[in-house]
Amino acid sequence: MTSIPRRGLLAGAATAFACALALSAWPAHADTAWPDKPVRLVVPYTPGGATDIVSRLVAQKLAEDTKWSFIVDNRAGGNGNIGIDVVAKAKPDGYTIGMGQTANLAINPTLFPKMPYDALKDVVPVSVVAAQPVVLVVRADSPYRSLADFVAAAKARPGEIKQALAGTGTLGHMAGEVLAKRVGFKVLNVPYKGAAPAITDLLGGQTDCMFATPQGALSMVKAGKLRALAVTSAKRLPVMPDIPTVAETYKGFEAVDWKAVVVPAGTPSEIVKKLNAAIDKALAKPATIAQLQAEGSMPVGGSPEQAAQYVRAEHARWGAAVREAGVQPE
Repeated sequence: MTSIPRRGLLAGAATAFACALALSAWPAHADTAWPDKPVRLVVPYTPGGATDIVSRLVAQKLAEDTKWSFIVDNRAGGNGNIGIDVVAKAKPDGYTIGMGQTANLAINPTLFPKMPYDALKDVVPVSVVAAQPVVLVVRADSPYRSLADFVAAAKARPGEIKQALAGTGTLGHMAGEVLAKRVGFKVLNVPYKGAAPAITDLLGGQTDCMFATPQGALSMVKAGKLRALAVTSAKRLPVMPDIPTVAETYKGFEAVDWKAVVVPAGTPSEIVKKLNAAIDKALAKPATIAQLQAEGSMPVGGSPEQAAQYVRAEHARWGAAVREAGVQPE
């Protein structure tokens, strides 16, 4: 499995400082006054969701640090495709940026037979800002008390355990498919139009399990309505420290919903570097780290080159997963 490039806070701060030095050393003709007006941040999902929360946090921290102005523009639809298409077709002047993520940059290009944009050519990654796993949850009265219990039951009753999906092609769906293929079991996928109805039916007994986001699951786990069996990050989440990772049982397993700031292809490299340096600085702040961890995410950061390399690797990995699982769009 491809792992997200992580660094310590000191390394992140050092990178931001190095980028700042590089910016100050550019020749005068390469310098830019960008931004001298508000920057539109296109979020390809509805307000209040995981991607929206991270996007608004990043915009807030950038504005606090730089005094730049951001306008968050939610363009939901098409499993995240509509918003990224807006970015891909925008003027490459740095005044329209977007928050891409696992679905619209890595899963959808293989899931959908026709895409309005080329995820590897029409947008340029600036920074992978954060990553969030999903959590395998069951009802509190479920007989499954551990990942081992769940896997044993799924192997013993192929296709009988009903797995709720927030939607076809979501990270929760694909994480379940990858785990099932690796371990050798089958479940019955039951797709819904969003996480809320999926969790409602799980609580009501219409389904048996779900790979849910930490935001969607945590309050129910704390209330004793759901039981968390495992998280799909490489390391345990600070917000759920007692919940083991899938990787503790199946070495190397990782499935995260990462968020990456992207710009239209052709955006000047000076702007990309300037935005990247500002993002790295914001991500290194203890307050930013604490806020991301509180909602179940992990800060990432890194250079534009690292971001591009990571997105390419994830595009290949999830594309292969979609093909192997034979997943079809709803």
